[in-house]
Amino acid sequence: MATCSPGDYLILPRNSHVSATSGMVLSGAMPKYIIPEYNSNWDIAGGVTPSQVLKAMKELKIEGRQAAAILVTSPTYHGICSDLVEIARLCHSHQIPLIIDEAHGAHFGFHPDLPCSALQQGVDLAVQSTHKVLCSLTQSSMLHMKSDIVDREKICRCLQVLQSTSPSYLLLASLDAARAQISENPESIFNQAMKLASYASKTIKSIPGISLLELPIFSNFAAIDPLRLTVGVQNLGISGYEADDILCDKHGIIPELVGTRSLTFAINLGTCREHLDRLMLGLVYLSSTFFQTSKEEGRVEKSESAPFADINISLSPRDAFFASKRKTSITECLGETCGELICPYPPGVPVVFPGEIITEKALNYLLKVKHKGADIRGASDPTLSSIVVCQ
Repeated sequence: MATCSPGDYLILPRNSHVSATSGMVLSGAMPKYIIPEYNSNWDIAGGVTPSQVLKAMKELKIEGRQAAAILVTSPTYHGICSDLVEIARLCHSHQIPLIIDEAHGAHFGFHPDLPCSALQQGVDLAVQSTHKVLCSLTQSSMLHMKSDIVDREKICRCLQVLQSTSPSYLLLASLDAARAQISENPESIFNQAMKLASYASKTIKSIPGISLLELPIFSNFAAIDPLRLTVGVQNLGISGYEADDILCDKHGIIPELVGTRSLTFAINLGTCREHLDRLMLGLVYLSSTFFQTSKEEGRVEKSESAPFADINISLSPRDAFFASKRKTSITECLGETCGELICPYPPGVPVVFPGEIITEKALNYLLKVKHKGADIRGASDPTLSSIVVCQ
């Protein structure tokens, strides 16, 4: 809202969090989507490259338009980091502000083996969910600004529109406590967490049938958060949702994120060796139970393409939000303009969003992940028997 007026274009990756779409509804901005690199074996999308940003800028220029702002998610939920130094240099050469969704990177820059923070890499605005890896209470977050091209007063006015006049002082106090905890020993506070992450990584890679997400799984990405462990179960012949149920029921293990072929675990300042030892026992159980059977029966899942690879937008997110709508059967919604924002959660990345034409690929993906146990958010009918479409 502080960088985009109604009708302005915002360049952002298609796998942005649902909150980015909500922001476009509020601001009236139009999306110019970047399709991130996608690894079908893991069913995971990567970050954004400088060349992708440049390509989007050139495509807008051909249409006689210019981006009002650029939004990049770095790190992604899986810890993959984009080259923000080069993207910031590119943006600033065109006087375009760079906004970073750094929700999962509030700890960056506090250890030599951690990636640099977004602000250290020269971005204009960075939003951090302080509660995710640091130790503030859930729902508490921070907006950081370091810019000559963003109007600070406009930022404050927009915050007044969105913030409550009765803030929670518990949340505010927890943010201050998290800041104080980090500032007491900023150079070594993550030493133990980094050691535990190294131990866990080595152990996971030694378990038959279990894989670990590492670079260079995607090209052009130089960093991945070492405190974010994404464990692949595709070679076990089971889905991430099935693995999640087993780990929870038999070992009391709850991952940070569940995907179709992987589980993601976050190590933070509260993690101890006992937690990771329990995780390793659970992964060994999965391996011993499913790996040999998977090899014998050939149950390794086949690769597919990203569910959001084909984008056709008929209405802006704002126009679609306010448009008249109707419910239609799941069997009759193909080709219709979606009127609601539907996404498996977590990570909260929409598979279809208001204003986008519903494709067979997106629909099949939603039905598939729902069948495997994903929680579908945003849909008025969580069973996906029907979908709300625009008139």
